[in-house]
Amino acid sequence: MEDLPEALVTEILKKITRTSDLNSLSLVSKQLYKIEGNQRGAICVGSGLCSTTEALKSLCARFPNLRKMEIDYSGWIPGHGNQLDNKGLFVFSLHCSSLIDLTLSFCSYINDYGLFALSFCKTLVSLRLISTPKITSIGLFSVAVGCTSLCALHLIDCEKINSVEWLEHLGRDGLLEELVVKNCEGIDHHDLLKFGSGWMKLQKFEFERKRGICDLIPFDDVFDSSYDAHSMDTYDICCESLKDLRLVRIKTWPEIGLRVVLGKCKALENLSLEYVHALNDNDIIALSRSCSNLKSISLGLNLQRYSSDVQYCETRTSFTDNSLHALALNCRMLQIVDLKFTGCSRGWPSEIGFTQEGFLALIQSCPIRVLVLNNANFFDKEGMKALSSSPHLETLELVFCPGVTDDGMHFIAHTPCLSNLTLRVCHNVTDIGVAELRRARKLRVFGH
Repeated sequence: MEDLPEALVTEILKKITRTSDLNSLSLVSKQLYKIEGNQRGAICVGSGLCSTTEALKSLCARFPNLRKMEIDYSGWIPGHGNQLDNKGLFVFSLHCSSLIDLTLSFCSYINDYGLFALSFCKTLVSLRLISTPKITSIGLFSVAVGCTSLCALHLIDCEKINSVEWLEHLGRDGLLEELVVKNCEGIDHHDLLKFGSGWMKLQKFEFERKRGICDLIPFDDVFDSSYDAHSMDTYDICCESLKDLRLVRIKTWPEIGLRVVLGKCKALENLSLEYVHALNDNDIIALSRSCSNLKSISLGLNLQRYSSDVQYCETRTSFTDNSLHALALNCRMLQIVDLKFTGCSRGWPSEIGFTQEGFLALIQSCPIRVLVLNNANFFDKEGMKALSSSPHLETLELVFCPGVTDDGMHFIAHTPCLSNLTLRVCHNVTDIGVAELRRARKLRVFGH
């Protein structure tokens, strides 16, 4: 090996992807040790990391071209030794000159002073903070000011981050392309509108509120089913570059908040709305008119109270067939559909706003490749018969769908391109139905 040119050895090492294999190879010779260290671009360290200054400097010298680092202390207990602290983060910021991607997970020894050290990382492009309990908005603001190349920011379970000066600063620079905020109680979805002109370049956005006991029961509020938040120019924001949007457990009533984004993202390809309160058909209609490139939609729907008449109120899921017809008409590139209904009665008719007719209108108008139905009690043998003629369907997952029976399995087995079928808690499918599926040899069936 030592007689081979260094360039050739480097190419050989690039073919090896397992970290354990690379570690073993580096022990064979000084040449391999040096070459492997120079080419290593990513490492993940945690409880086994020696946090002394000299040890950290040696680590940086060992991997001089390190571009991606993950520091993960999940499952850590005091008996595992000391965690990386602020001083250690200063060492990395000063000696890892090529670092562009950093993840800090469950780092309880790092506070705002440590984040200030990151402001010296002018090459930092992506930062993920996961369960970092001591970090506040002050430290995040220093990152926003100092890390002038930052394009992606993830904040997950960061309880002390509240004020949004950091968000306003990032919005003024307009460099951020990816923003994810999950379970940060100090940040409300109305605060995200202060991102201002930063929305113009943003390509991926996720906002998720922490799960609470109130998520398990319908809200007492009565929402106007005819209210159209998109007929007013309440917020002057532009998010025409947004391709991925996910909103989870937020309230959009009585103020509009992030609801207005649905009618403004013309480049949107992937949409996920999970238990967003007060949305109605007008939101999906506005979305469908703007997003002709939509390829994937995931809806998690629970029971809410709606009325356009003060004397009548109905409890149902957010959207009706009007939404499905709008998607069928305007979103002809839709390939992935995931529908989950929570809290609805098992029998049909029920509180689900969709019917089988509206659902099939969507399926027959779009080239659906992947379909997931969870607790969709409107879907029965006739729906499975119609689905069996879908020319593009490759993956089908049915969860707790009481209308799925052995008779329907006969139709599903003849779906032209179907290769993956998953059945979960579909009690009306017996061995007879499974026998029908076995005849379709190209079909892989999973179930429990």
